[in-house]
Amino acid sequence: MRKLIAILSFCAVTLSAGAQSLTITHLSETHSMVQLGGKDRYVMLPVQETAQEAVVKVLSNGREVYKANVSLAIDKTDYLVPLDLGEWNGSSILLDITMRQGRGVRRDPSDDVCWSEMTTVPALTYTNKEKKYRPTYHFSPAWGWMNDPNGMVYKDGEWHLFYQYNPYGSFWGNMHWGHAVSKDLIHWEQLGIAIAPDALGDIFSGSAIVDKDNVAGFGKDAIVAMYTSAGDNQTQSIAYSLDNGRTFTKYAGNPVIMAEDTPDFRDPKLFWDPQSKQWKVILAAGQEVQFYSSDNLKDWTYDSSFGLAYGNHNGVWECPDLVRLPFEGKDKYVLILNINPGGPFGGSATQYFVGSYDGKTFKCDDLPTVTRWMDYGKDHYATVTWSNAPDNRTVAIAWMSNWQYANSVPTTQFRSANSVPRDLSLIRKGKEVLLKSTPSPEMEALRGNPVQLALSTAPVELFDTPQRAYELVIRFNLPKKEDVTFVLSNETGEQVVFSYNAAVQTFSMDRRGSGTVKFSKSFAAVTTAPTTVGGKMELRLLVDSASIEAFGEDFCMTNLVFPASPYNILKMYGNTKADVTLYPIAK
Repeated sequence: MRKLIAILSFCAVTLSAGAQSLTITHLSETHSMVQLGGKDRYVMLPVQETAQEAVVKVLSNGREVYKANVSLAIDKTDYLVPLDLGEWNGSSILLDITMRQGRGVRRDPSDDVCWSEMTTVPALTYTNKEKKYRPTYHFSPAWGWMNDPNGMVYKDGEWHLFYQYNPYGSFWGNMHWGHAVSKDLIHWEQLGIAIAPDALGDIFSGSAIVDKDNVAGFGKDAIVAMYTSAGDNQTQSIAYSLDNGRTFTKYAGNPVIMAEDTPDFRDPKLFWDPQSKQWKVILAAGQEVQFYSSDNLKDWTYDSSFGLAYGNHNGVWECPDLVRLPFEGKDKYVLILNINPGGPFGGSATQYFVGSYDGKTFKCDDLPTVTRWMDYGKDHYATVTWSNAPDNRTVAIAWMSNWQYANSVPTTQFRSANSVPRDLSLIRKGKEVLLKSTPSPEMEALRGNPVQLALSTAPVELFDTPQRAYELVIRFNLPKKEDVTFVLSNETGEQVVFSYNAAVQTFSMDRRGSGTVKFSKSFAAVTTAPTTVGGKMELRLLVDSASIEAFGEDFCMTNLVFPASPYNILKMYGNTKADVTLYPIAK
């Protein structure tokens, strides 16, 4: 622990931290500077979530090289976040910190606890505070805020997951791209910040591809990322990596796409079109999507738009994707389109359109008034797919939250996780063609030894010692006019209720009594999906510390839950019997 040598208002304070020393000078009530000595790579910044943000500038040899907004602690520290100085290590480093107005009445700035608890470390060895709701097998950042998945690309045996990331607090802001890689879609290695904000703005959502033919001239097999630069206006920029995504270089000619009078112009998704033999990008532009084409990933030409009068328009369209899927001996195209607000149960959701694409224009098979939802829960948003996936697979992942309450969920030090990866396919239901999401087969490797349970109206205890992570596969034969309900609960009576209703042909999940729900008036809810009810059926439930994902034959549903203790009791109501396979999960 560092020793406080002296505290004098508007004077220098020297703090020693092993080989590193911090000299803190308070120039005024709102302006302080921190001089760093030594060679430690990280400055640990104390965060208090309720504190107003301070502007932290990193000066290297007198030149501003980085800037972030951080809620530096005033009277208590909720957690520490690392500021990585590795890129500028060896130079003279100064932190120029300006406290925004409104941090209280006139006071001695040295009273803020951030100054006495700020420290440096050579490596990140501290322990995360969040334990209760940290997922077991869903990806979440080690610390900080995460929302949209970005830039997903497969290369050289690695699944790359980039994501919208605030490294300096578990709330939205400071948008960077975070980065993680996996060999198996299950176990993730966190690599930290991939792309940081610059003079063009924060780094909003986007995508990445492998430039196998070096059309951009950055290098053969370079990973090329396109993202939204969110400054005074939203423009599109590119960056490239020659070391499998470990470092990126921003293109000197950024931005590469701009649009007049389009304030919501973002989330570029790159894809290769074999028909025109060109690179394409699809962009969200207010209440429509726009297609552009390029031969070199730098110069782009507008092709077409889609969206007028089609689908749901009760919010801003975001995070589009266009995928090609085989269906009945031919290929069809699916336009995935996220919307906020406007979801079927409030807030964020993912809609989709099935149709055709001729290399320039997308046409939808359905009537304009038809809206199709990819997932019928409240917590499935910003869904996008991996590019260059092996074996012609189409693998998607979503952000598992909702903008109605994402900043308020009861976690500490981190906020948000992703859904499990899902393989996409098309199925026929009567005259309709539907998009089906199935947990990627890699998820089955998480399964422990199966336990067979016979379920009737008597409650069944799932584990001797309650477990936070498991999978349930419930098989039952339901007469077409019968209803059935399954209830997952814990010893305190918190419960999630799953119901098939034959009269209206629906499946629903009720989380109103699931645990902690009062952090937002929008959280307690019943979500409902249309489904064919009757005959032999299978319900698959993926349960983790703070989420449940339900999969039926023709629907999926993703909802967050925050129970005081794990759900350990399963009960059924209905005129049938069910066979249950329980798979413990220990990652």
